[in-house]
Amino acid sequence: MTYHPKSDFLHVMIERGFLADCTDYQGLDDALISGVVPGYIGFDATATSLHVGSLMQIMTLRWLQKTGHKPITLMGGGTTKVGDPSFRADERPLLTPEKIDENIAGIKKVFSTYITYGDGPNDALMLNNAEWLDGLNYLDFLRDIGRHFSVNRMLSFESVKSRLDREQSLSFLEFNYMILQAYDFLELNRRYGCRVQFGGSDQWGNIVNGIDLTRRVLDQEIFGMTTPLLTKSDGTKMGKSASGATWLDADLLSPYEFWQFWRNMPDADVGRFLKLYTELPVEECDRLGALEGAEINEGKIALAREVTTLLHGAEAAAGAEATAREVFEKGGTGEDLPTLALTADDLGDGISIVQLITRSGLAKSGKEAKRLIAEGGARLNDEAVTDTGLMVVASDLGTPIKLSAGKKRHALVTLAN
Repeated sequence: MTYHPKSDFLHVMIERGFLADCTDYQGLDDALISGVVPGYIGFDATATSLHVGSLMQIMTLRWLQKTGHKPITLMGGGTTKVGDPSFRADERPLLTPEKIDENIAGIKKVFSTYITYGDGPNDALMLNNAEWLDGLNYLDFLRDIGRHFSVNRMLSFESVKSRLDREQSLSFLEFNYMILQAYDFLELNRRYGCRVQFGGSDQWGNIVNGIDLTRRVLDQEIFGMTTPLLTKSDGTKMGKSASGATWLDADLLSPYEFWQFWRNMPDADVGRFLKLYTELPVEECDRLGALEGAEINEGKIALAREVTTLLHGAEAAAGAEATAREVFEKGGTGEDLPTLALTADDLGDGISIVQLITRSGLAKSGKEAKRLIAEGGARLNDEAVTDTGLMVVASDLGTPIKLSAGKKRHALVTLAN
């Protein structure tokens, strides 16, 4: 990236590694230094929370607000009824309106920890595209909006082309998605003066569509900026872990487990992720990322602490760090570990170690739990488990027992009162 921006926002985006591409660097930069620029990202409401895979987009909006501009979080109450086909092998399951509303309420909680909503000039807006999509008249929409789209061009977009190249079905419903997303940008510009859309680099085609449509219909100059699609240095996707999605909601993933996710990052990712997911100065991110050997753990702990503080607060981050120190350095149990509380009825005459490992979330299935034991990765109170037939009875739970899968994943099992 050789462009040298004048605006604080673009400077941060380039310096910290957020910027993959932009439709017009100079035009966006000029807009950013001439006044408050509203910018949006769309999020489809397919789950009750967002996970770490959305965190780069959320941080983009946070930096937009911190540099004096206005974030718009657009919830896809309308488009979720269709489903984005981008780079998917199959059609998304369709959700009921009630489930979509429930998901939106859950996602709102996550956003409000990162950005400030309100009525001020650069306070964020939370909008729902059902506001303009639900009331559309199909024939009017075809005549006024559909005529601006070339099917030939739509078929050339990589997100659609890759699906067709694999000879996988693409329904007409999904094919409409890019038109609806483009229409979102037009309506956000018309109603709220939105000037820029952000998204992952897989959204480039959809973003460009929205810019073209808005220029044709409203004759407005608007912009698009994409962030890189991120994988960890070991090739795995951000947001996924051995136990499933890394959620941004404490009810779905405890602050300790969230802290642990970042603490376990590959060495090679520490500096890059500190720049993207924390607000530490770039020089400090580079210093921590350059540490080698055992010293890199200082960088990993800083990463875990800073990211957890942004989401869950300083107290939760400090508690997670203290628990980790107790578990790893002192061999203790730690109060904040994920806990499985069993009743006397659950236990009956005893419960197998395989069931305990599965129910505590350390394995996804009994088969995986047995493999963990066979490979020597399962521990009970820091002692290796070798017998898949081992039974745990109520008297064993006079004090909580600690289960471990490998060196880094732990859970407590207690007897409920």
